Amino acid sequence: MDFQLSEQQQDFRRALREFVEKEIIPVASEWERSGRDPIEIVEHLKAMGLFGMTTPEEFGGLSLDMVSFALVYEEIARGWMGIAGILGSHNLSCWMIAHHGTEEQKTRLLPSLASGKFRTGIGLTEPNAGTDLQGIGTTARLDGDHYLVNGTKTWITNARSADVLPVLVKTDTEATPPHRGMSVLLIDSKSPGFSVGRDLGKLGYKGTESCEVVLENVSVPVSDLLGGIEGRGMQQVLSGLEIGRINIAARSVGIAQAAFDASLAYAKQRTAFGKPIAEFQAIQLKLADIATELQAARLMTYWAASLADAGDRVDMQAGMAKYFASEVAIKASLEAMRIHGGYGYSTEYVIERLYRDAPLMSIGEGTNDIMRTVIAKALIAGSAFVR
Repeated sequence: MDFQLSEQQQDFRRALREFVEKEIIPVASEWERSGRDPIEIVEHLKAMGLFGMTTPEEFGGLSLDMVSFALVYEEIARGWMGIAGILGSHNLSCWMIAHHGTEEQKTRLLPSLASGKFRTGIGLTEPNAGTDLQGIGTTARLDGDHYLVNGTKTWITNARSADVLPVLVKTDTEATPPHRGMSVLLIDSKSPGFSVGRDLGKLGYKGTESCEVVLENVSVPVSDLLGGIEGRGMQQVLSGLEIGRINIAARSVGIAQAAFDASLAYAKQRTAFGKPIAEFQAIQLKLADIATELQAARLMTYWAASLADAGDRVDMQAGMAKYFASEVAIKASLEAMRIHGGYGYSTEYVIERLYRDAPLMSIGEGTNDIMRTVIAKALIAGSAFVR
């Protein structure tokens, strides 16, 4: 067993960390408060090739190993979690196209997506269908060599920036069970009838938009059916969500790391009763708890990522990592606020932003209650073992 990153991974993490320290951390709080579009940061992400993390090299991508993939989200979320969101949905969609798309779809879309010339997200959730994706109401009716798509999607990251948006639809509304009639269409956002509605207000997760997308008789060529075969949409989406959960776990680690870093620095310089509060046992216990749980979350995330690199199915492992790491992020941000006292509640310090960003990690890519059922079902089925 080797718990060390490779030399290449360490160099990659060092470059990421330098970028975050110089380009993201100094502006994150101010830009979040003002609602400023982080266009300069996005351009830097493009230059680093990070829009092509999950795209094969033959299509101009980086084709990162999953541990390096996790490092990207950990480091960027340490600086500003919302920026990690810009990359998250984009690279999830690229992964789905790379693994399930036809050769024509991959050749046509992936080079532009990998460079960042094209942007994307993913259209899954609806006002009445979140966790229960089989309950979606968006339909795609075949009309000659096109589908006519009608429905509404919500909480769509990158909606305003997307050039093409993979959208989960029902191509057969009578299928039993419903997932057999579900497909993914690669919809051109410039298509007539495709419109982006209101931006949804959020507690945290600023820096990237989350919007409603309305589809009114949007005409989509049959050639834009992901993989070219109807009825495979749910399987395609769920396979992508496995790596999406590694992404969320890694973001959670980044949030917890930021909370720990800020707390340790503050405890060393803040004095009470004539000495730094780091010398008080109550503060020491909090720091020890955050650090220990943070490292456990990090190792669990890398474990799930390394198994994905080995080609294993990782629904249980990614679910464990996402569930545990997100709970650690929530706890770490709260304990960091307690260490900071009143300053932790102030917008002048990073802690209040971490406290607002952390809860989404327990919701995104499947709620933590769903993660627990995924883990339990894998254990009961005997398809996964914990030793």
